[in-house]
Amino acid sequence: MSAAPKTAMVLAAGHGVRMRPITDNLPKPLVRIAGKTLLDWGLDSLAAAGVETAVVNVHYLPDQIVAHVASRKMPKVVISDERAGLLDSAGGIVKALKTLGPEPFFILNADTFWIDRGASNLARLAAEWDAARMDILLMLADLESATGHSGGVDFLRDADGRLTRAAGATSGFIYAGAALIHPRLFAGKPIEKSSLNRYFDEAIARGRLFGLPLAGSWITVGTPDAIAPAEAAVARAKAGKE
Repeated sequence: MSAAPKTAMVLAAGHGVRMRPITDNLPKPLVRIAGKTLLDWGLDSLAAAGVETAVVNVHYLPDQIVAHVASRKMPKVVISDERAGLLDSAGGIVKALKTLGPEPFFILNADTFWIDRGASNLARLAAEWDAARMDILLMLADLESATGHSGGVDFLRDADGRLTRAAGATSGFIYAGAALIHPRLFAGKPIEKSSLNRYFDEAIARGRLFGLPLAGSWITVGTPDAIAPAEAAVARAKAGKE
């Protein structure tokens, strides 16, 4: 693409039910891995990719997240308040659309992160983006690069990078919780609870869902017992860089 995205949506509003009892009094995005909150792992990656504004949606224990990001300068954080009711991934984006702007923007889940090997993976996504062919470009992880993932694979990828659902396949790629998406997909949509999976499937039907495998280590933290493996994965990845 001609210019790297300057805005991003960070999905941070969930209850983190599987992370209890830690999340009884702490929102999941503020759980620390290797001394850094999950939210900051994502925000730091956005900053490294040149993102200037990140919209962070909040619902569960929102004041803690608001206080945590208040002093952040890069990216600047804008809070999208969903205290009145969770809107799910796509609904949250529709609510924040005016702030996100008219150009393609990044989406990040607040409970997954990665350690880049070499260039920024978000910068790689931006370089791969082609609005003429794509509506959505997902960051992908394979099972070998993943820590904390307990399920199967989500997508199959063809030689051109186009994605289809894995549908029970034993090899393929995991959605790595980061994507680049065009706001035209949400134009005119009502602010209501809706999932990004619907948009993924619609893009597949049009042949316009693409994916790019990340270079590095991908880490997801869903339960308390995933914290220790996540911290070990961070240590391994950093040792490999040195």
